[in-house]
Amino acid sequence: MEDYERLKELVEAVADDVAKASGGNKAAGTRVRKSMQQIKDAAQVVRKKILEVRAEQPS
Repeated sequence: MEDYERLKELVEAVADDVAKASGGNKAAGTRVRKSMQQIKDAAQVVRKKILEVRAEQPS
């Protein structure tokens, strides 16, 4: 599922900034917050797709 792959890429991409933000870098913290919003949106897309797949399957 390509939506899940996108979610994984977003999480991997923010790893460096998370480390920098933990060290006190305020700019990195801002980037992390922005990335977290994108991750949240991507996770919601994956969640909806999973529900669609489940609804398509016979009971």
